[in-house]
Amino acid sequence: MIGTGARSLGYGAGLFMLVVLGLFLTGQAAGPETGGLPADWSHQHLIFSRPATDAAALALMYEPRYWQQWNRINLARSVQRGNGGSGDFALSSPGTSHSDWSRNLGSGAAAGAGVYPAKYSFQITSASCGSQPKPDYVVFGTGLLGSSSQASVVGFDNLYSGCGGTVPNVYWAFNTGARVLTSPTVSRDGSQVAFVQTNGGIASLVLLKWAAGGTVTAPVTLVGVANTSYRGCTAPCMTTIVLRDNLGTATDDTTSSVFPDYAHDIIWVGGGRGWLQKITGAFVGTPTRVTSGGFPAQVKPSNPTALTSPVYDSVSGNVYVGDAGGFFYRVSPTGVVTASGQVDFGAGLVAGPIVDSTAGRVYVFSSSDGTTACTGASPCTAVYQFTTAFAAGTTGTKKVVVGNSRTPTPNPMYSGGFDSQYFASANATGSLYVCGNTGGAPTLYQIPISANVMGTVVTGPALTSAATSCSPVTDISNPNAAGGTSEWLFAGVKASGLGNSCAAGGCVMNYVSTPWVASTDYAVGQQILDTHFQVEVCRQAGTSRATAPVWSTTVGATTADNTVRWVNQGPQAAAHPAWLAAHAYTLGTPILDSNGNIQVVSTAGTSAAAHPVWSTTLNAITADNTVRWREVGLPATASLAEAGGTGGIIIDNVVGSGTLAGASQIYFATQSNQVCGAGGTGGCAVQASQSSLQ
Repeated sequence: MIGTGARSLGYGAGLFMLVVLGLFLTGQAAGPETGGLPADWSHQHLIFSRPATDAAALALMYEPRYWQQWNRINLARSVQRGNGGSGDFALSSPGTSHSDWSRNLGSGAAAGAGVYPAKYSFQITSASCGSQPKPDYVVFGTGLLGSSSQASVVGFDNLYSGCGGTVPNVYWAFNTGARVLTSPTVSRDGSQVAFVQTNGGIASLVLLKWAAGGTVTAPVTLVGVANTSYRGCTAPCMTTIVLRDNLGTATDDTTSSVFPDYAHDIIWVGGGRGWLQKITGAFVGTPTRVTSGGFPAQVKPSNPTALTSPVYDSVSGNVYVGDAGGFFYRVSPTGVVTASGQVDFGAGLVAGPIVDSTAGRVYVFSSSDGTTACTGASPCTAVYQFTTAFAAGTTGTKKVVVGNSRTPTPNPMYSGGFDSQYFASANATGSLYVCGNTGGAPTLYQIPISANVMGTVVTGPALTSAATSCSPVTDISNPNAAGGTSEWLFAGVKASGLGNSCAAGGCVMNYVSTPWVASTDYAVGQQILDTHFQVEVCRQAGTSRATAPVWSTTVGATTADNTVRWVNQGPQAAAHPAWLAAHAYTLGTPILDSNGNIQVVSTAGTSAAAHPVWSTTLNAITADNTVRWREVGLPATASLAEAGGTGGIIIDNVVGSGTLAGASQIYFATQSNQVCGAGGTGGCAVQASQSSLQ
């Protein structure tokens, strides 16, 4: 099969990138990523579409984050069990929903809707269980004030169901003396964690060397050492740096996560009153808050507001950040600030921007564009595209509308996710998916991007039955999935979830988002998302065309694609109803049958008084009184009830089939109390499968 891995061969430009790849694999290029791989919020906000020229590739040769992204897309992993664990990874069958594991972080634990955990794997080609000298681990901030009986930050290991023993274990748990309300990050070698904590309106950057010990309710209490002593302290230990303005007055930070610039050992972080901080010597040298050369920089001295998470781009040398007042900024290496025109007139900018370093584009997510251009003369929810060198006072090169907003208090708008086609393209072509419609029910939207230009937006499924907030959107491509490359969108909602397992409450949902690929072998049952946001299922195996087919928009209809035949399952949807007896069905209506498959009406009529015997053969017809049903495959969505919705969602490294059960998963935290497995009731740290949230 020609999947993502094959399409990404020569991920840079021609022969040059093959040479660079050789250097990388022999340890002569970006280096440490041959050992370990961090995954946190920042890896979804600084991205790299495929370099199209040697010059573009050269600019990224020593950019660690580029290689980290390359590894996730291209390298399959095996597993280091080391403890007798066994079992093969396979995609879970749809129709049931439960997390792989859920652990209590404490009553009331909830770091925030836009807050992500951080995951670290010590080997990029293997997953390690708790019995290994260096097991993989995942870090959660609890959002609670640390004390002798409550951890403020927790790490779990022995993460995978195939590891055996207790899955997971609390690896370490610390009381750092404050609340962690933003996303943690991890050093390149995995030995340190960085985050901001706040107490009494004073925020501090925390650099922490972890070691095993403690529990959520009996954490190890850490007292910070001097910055000059931190490099030599014995783990577990930490140092703190109070975030201050240019006069030395302490500031708060509950909105801005730290962004590590691995190549230069610098941490960037924003905070209250609009101050952007620069800390050098973060993970290797002596941690130092920079107080010269234009830093700390206050991006808007008049009427300053809290900053989003910043993103540093090594190609342009700029930091990009937004604020609660709705303005977007680029900050030069010398602290010179360039402000955009106002792009958010509602909740303010709450999500850090997404920067495509290769393409020189920045994406900003607005809860309200301040117009009266949407339904009922309301403002619109919008995504803005800027160049990395945008001029002062401008509002970007393009704006697209992704639903209605409202005045004066829309729900916040969080960041979106790009699909695998975008990363594989040499000219920034693919799709960006977002959860918009901040004035009503959260809705998924597909934003096609062609040669770096946003196109006509395609509206996807509503996620809830009422106006509520939505988490950031995460797109995950797994080139090693059983049956061929698979890709999913993930989003959580605070309440009123429409998924079959949501119970009309807080929920996390996933949707197939696998893009169609030219000249690719497809097997029966494989699913892709077409350009109409409809699900197409391969009913006849074959090889796709060199150019995209014209997709039929008729539910149940067939599209010819060279030797492949696709059947249209219908628009992507949060849920499907069950079959009803003696019910009048119209053409194209979908239901979920008793086998867990989708059936669509191919001949309208009235159903029988008793269940038919459903065909389990793709594209086959089932007779049901005067109704005729066409079997169109497994559901392309799944859901899992999560109290209060979820924070941001991260992915573990992709693991091929035949390795280890549970080793290719997603991680997130709930935003309200619920029963956390066997760990009691509280805010939960959760691991769930990619394919069907179970």
